Amino acid sequence: MPELQLLRQDHAAALLAFEQENRAYFAASVPDRGDEYFARFDARHSSLLAEQAEGLIYFHVLVGDGGEVLGRVNLVDVADGAADLGYRIAEKAAGQGLATSAVRRICVLAATAYGLTALRAATTHDNPGSQAVLARTGFVRTGETVLGGRPGIAYARSLDAEARLA
Repeated sequence: MPELQLLRQDHAAALLAFEQENRAYFAASVPDRGDEYFARFDARHSSLLAEQAEGLIYFHVLVGDGGEVLGRVNLVDVADGAADLGYRIAEKAAGQGLATSAVRRICVLAATAYGLTALRAATTHDNPGSQAVLARTGFVRTGETVLGGRPGIAYARSLDAEARLA
């Protein structure tokens, strides 16, 4: 099982390779990051690490045995005991339960290490895999939303004492 690691500076090269290798795959179900993301990757990576040091975000990578990034699981907009959850798994690792396992682990970390009491998430209507992950990990549908101009579904999950063990 890949290891869930808090994002560090030395993850930069593997993370960029992960994003480049999976760009078209991700764009089929989530809004594309755009060319600017890749052109300014190093500066963005450093900026995210600075925000993480301030406790504003928590970025994690799923690292395989060979050091390759197989996925990422992020908590952003951390405030008032809550955060937005985002995740993506490499095409070559999809369908193996990694997203479900990673989301379960991040829920425990969010509650125990980061002191959060609730998480929000969203997915596009045309991403049934992500909808299934959220349902399996205790998120409930809260309404409709728009993601990068695409219609989507909003979810939420409480991280009460019972949920911390999920």
